[in-house]
Amino acid sequence: MKAIQISAFGEPRDVLRWADFPEPPAPALNEVLVQLEASPFNPHDIYVIKGGFPVLPTVPGPVGNEGVGRVIGLGENVNHLAIGDRVLLPTFTWLWRERMTVSAAGLFALPEADLHQLSMLGINPPTAALLLSEYTTLEPGDWVVQNAANSGVGRAVISIAKARGYKTLNIVRRPELVDELQAAGADVVLVTSDGTKAEAEKAVDGGRIGLGIDSVGGKAIGVLADIVSPRAAIVAYSILDSATMSIPAWSPIFKQVTVHGFFLGNPDSAAAAPAAVRDVLPLVVNGALHTPVSGVYPPSAIVEAAIHAERGGKVILDFTAE
Repeated sequence: MKAIQISAFGEPRDVLRWADFPEPPAPALNEVLVQLEASPFNPHDIYVIKGGFPVLPTVPGPVGNEGVGRVIGLGENVNHLAIGDRVLLPTFTWLWRERMTVSAAGLFALPEADLHQLSMLGINPPTAALLLSEYTTLEPGDWVVQNAANSGVGRAVISIAKARGYKTLNIVRRPELVDELQAAGADVVLVTSDGTKAEAEKAVDGGRIGLGIDSVGGKAIGVLADIVSPRAAIVAYSILDSATMSIPAWSPIFKQVTVHGFFLGNPDSAAAAPAAVRDVLPLVVNGALHTPVSGVYPPSAIVEAAIHAERGGKVILDFTAE
């Protein structure tokens, strides 16, 4: 069989290859053999390939963090799955391989739905769900403010918040995203500027902004700290701009704003993720949570897929295309 592998940590276009790889072992007790169908090429995959992610694979070897596949083999004592079931694969298992043997624990049969949308179920949707629930208590009608709102997590936040009765105040950098995100369910979309705080205050019209979600860092998280209501929480989950945070001191001192960090791979978040996946799965199946896909590539075109992913937009690796 074959797998998408890296020869060393480095620039994706230089180190990625679609090459022969050993067949996985037959499934043992409480294991299943899975044929990979589709996987997104996420920004954190790029960080892994470059060697800059907290969790790294052994090199040379496969990479890839999330995806879906069909069960094609059952080990002993696996009674909750059947041959042909589509399952969400465990994250951080370096799964860009045609076939793999994995633990059956925590796996469940997915309903039939859009393959590419299901392939993105493992990281961004549970991240968004946990960001909305784990750091503060929100009531229907409360506001959530986020930057980089057009990202995969940002779009999931919009959909999940809407399903839970919250309103979203979304900050983006490009005007052309305003109509697009409003069509996706965003209540308010602002293009970042020196007047963002004043625009936000006008938009919510006295409403409580109980949560800020940051994926940019730098001064951008400080804007959220200015915008949120007293005693709100701010949660940072990514670093798109700066590895430092610049927050005005009066926000934690006088407004009692708290700042938290989120990583899905942390033990407490990882333990909560399966329930979060099940919670948001109906939104993916019915199309309420939909992430636009800008490119679909077979695994043999991994270099072209990497170039596209670095340029921007959601890229899917479709292993059924080979």
